[in-house]
Amino acid sequence: MPPGNRTVVMEFVFLAFPTYPDLQTLLFMAISLVFTAAVTGNLLILVAIQEDACLHTPMYFFLECLSIIELGYAAAIFPQMMVNALQERKRISFGGCGAQMFFFLGLGSSDCFLLVAMAYDRYVAICHPLHYTLIMTRRLCLWLVAASLALGGLLSLQITVLIFCLPFYGSNGVNHFLCDVNQVLKLARTDTRSEEIAQFIASVLIVILPFLLICVSYVYIITTILHIRSAEGRHRAFHTCSSHLTVVLLQYGCLSLVYLHPKGSWSDELDRLISLGYTFGSPIFNPLIYSLRNKELKGAIAKVFRRRTG
Repeated sequence: MPPGNRTVVMEFVFLAFPTYPDLQTLLFMAISLVFTAAVTGNLLILVAIQEDACLHTPMYFFLECLSIIELGYAAAIFPQMMVNALQERKRISFGGCGAQMFFFLGLGSSDCFLLVAMAYDRYVAICHPLHYTLIMTRRLCLWLVAASLALGGLLSLQITVLIFCLPFYGSNGVNHFLCDVNQVLKLARTDTRSEEIAQFIASVLIVILPFLLICVSYVYIITTILHIRSAEGRHRAFHTCSSHLTVVLLQYGCLSLVYLHPKGSWSDELDRLISLGYTFGSPIFNPLIYSLRNKELKGAIAKVFRRRTG
């Protein structure tokens, strides 16, 4: 209980939203556009893969799961932001903030772990092509997806519980558009060094460790590709990995900037800008990169459009 007559925080207020009506309308339209693009892009990938029997392979199964995670991620963030953009008081309940943080962290973390599973799939396909169907069974794929979700959810739950068990009273202004870990933690009225250490360890497990595993996979992949004699074979093998590698670099690069920089090394505004770029960019760019750089998927999406408009 807080000392004296200090009021326990029952809700948080987002301070980053503009207060001018015209800017609020523009922000609402921008968020709506991003949300629509994210939902449309990921749903197109899901429908295209489901309707094309040629895409019923482990690689596209993982891509389906990635799109489902991106849809959940967008649904956990953007509707609340759209509501707050038009409200006079940009607020969220204490429990709602905790739920938003849990899903934001959990789905984002699961995304990272799933990229490791996709890297393993590419490793087996290129380095052990003759054993691919024996290794990448449906059961293994389901286990990899389940493990990604479980790890992401467990780490997210741990961080969320640690933060929301801290005392919050008095100040409730979050200098962000959403319940980001860094900004909410600053409002706790106690020493948060242990929570910051726990957050850093979780960030290492979510960002650094998976990225290292992906790097190890690509060392073997690139070594195998360089031993392919024909230039066409090397190009085809590398092309199957290029989309995944692009998403990995964007995802882990942004997450490292947001969660692994030293405390106080830059302003809240820059921290918020990078976080917002990742939040807005991930659900849009991931499906865009996969669809634009994959001929099979582009062809399947084109068939979906022809069926719906024909």
